[in-house]
Amino acid sequence: MPAPIHVPDRAPSHLETAGQLVLLTTLPRPCGCTALTAAKIIGETAGIDRFRSKDSFARHNGTAPRPVWSSNHARHRLSRTGNRQLNAAIHRIALTQARCHEDARVLLARRKAGGDGGMEALRVLKRRLSDVVFRAMVADQSSLINLAA
Repeated sequence: MPAPIHVPDRAPSHLETAGQLVLLTTLPRPCGCTALTAAKIIGETAGIDRFRSKDSFARHNGTAPRPVWSSNHARHRLSRTGNRQLNAAIHRIALTQARCHEDARVLLARRKAGGDGGMEALRVLKRRLSDVVFRAMVADQSSLINLAA
């Protein structure tokens, strides 16, 4: 069996033997998104064309905010519904980015300075990562359709 193809700035979605079509995803490999995490996201999503928008994808993976009210103060909490495996994959990326990626650290610091707690700031980061994943998977879907045509 031939060795899989290694592409350092992309995460493989499907690798097949020599002589067959090799499909790669443009799912970004941000700090924290390894090939295994990308494969988990692709597998648990089961086709991005099932979702109308980034919002419905966020609801599916559990990163859509859930409004709560306390003493006339509207807040948002992380939803506990949705695909927990997909949410765990996005959570792993978010934790690694919070530790190692400068833009994520700036976002978290800005949210905390604005009065949000640590979990609230992490919720915002997870939602933004969900949107990034959705855009990358939609781009993959359209490129596969163009490739097949």
